[in-house]
Amino acid sequence: MIFHILKKEEWQRAVERGYYEPASLKTEGFVHCSTREQAPGTANRYYYGQTDLVLLSIDPSRLTAELRLEPPANPHDERAHEVFPHVYGPINLDAVRHAVDFACDSAGSFHWPPAIS
Repeated sequence: MIFHILKKEEWQRAVERGYYEPASLKTEGFVHCSTREQAPGTANRYYYGQTDLVLLSIDPSRLTAELRLEPPANPHDERAHEVFPHVYGPINLDAVRHAVDFACDSAGSFHWPPAIS
C-alpha cells in the first residue's frame, strides 16, 4: 500500500468527479505519495497542526496511472536518500482502499491512525 494526504474538501471533490487529480499533477507531473513508514513524517513536515485532513490508503496494483519510486522532488530535501511513490496520472478511486480522517494530536503532531491497520 501507498498513502496520500489531502484536505477533506479535496477528497469530497474527487468522490464527486470519480477520480483524484491534485494540483501537483499539473505543476510537477505526479501525485506525491508516501510509504507507511513515511506518511506520519510527511504529515508532520507539511501539515503540522492541520485538522481537516484525510489519509488515503492506495493499492498500487489497482492504479491505472504509472507508479514510480523516486527520490524527493526537491534535491535539497534532507530525505534525498529515500525513495517516495509518485503516481504519474490521476488516482482512480477503485484503487483507494481506505479514506480515513487524519487528525493531529493536541500538540499538532501526526501519528499512524488506528483506523488503518
